[in-house]
Amino acid sequence: MKKIEVVAAIIKNHDKIFVTRRGYGEFENLWEFPGGKIENGETEEEALQREIKEELELDICINKYLTTVYYDYSSFHLTMHCFICNVCGGELHLNAHNDAKWITLEEIDKLPWVPADLLVIEKLKEI
Repeated sequence: MKKIEVVAAIIKNHDKIFVTRRGYGEFENLWEFPGGKIENGETEEEALQREIKEELELDICINKYLTTVYYDYSSFHLTMHCFICNVCGGELHLNAHNDAKWITLEEIDKLPWVPADLLVIEKLKEI
């Protein structure tokens, strides 16, 4: 089975969490934490900052590691490293998503999510 390793940003601002809705592919219109694939030679943190800059045109400051989740989709195995972040610059532009919004943890279960991100949500509820 194909293996894909990615990073994801849980971008927080006080009690709000920034989430994006995928604008393409198999999981189009499902909500997710933004991020993407790690390129050769990048650290997880470097990949996350690059991906957020590419997808959202935002600069993020990484505050701490949250979790790594493992999820088997029908066509690949996903390893996703997740970090708590905050926005520290840039201006939001949706280059890979069709929507984005700030939500509270209480609102998080009301959205349809990309399956692997549900494991991240469970971890967020523990902290």
